[in-house]
Amino acid sequence: MTIQAHIASLEQKHGALEDELQTVLSSPSADDREIVDLKRRKLRLKDELERLKSSTRH
Repeated sequence: MTIQAHIASLEQKHGALEDELQTVLSSPSADDREIVDLKRRKLRLKDELERLKSSTRH
């Protein structure tokens, strides 16, 4: 897998996590642990995306 394909895959996963997070947040019985887990996973993906994007600029 090329770096660009990997970036695209991570962006897709990041978007899916954002959608899932919004669904959980709109639920009246939202579980705080699930929200924290989703935010952490999303942040990890974002960090990896930024790292990959910065490595392709050099």
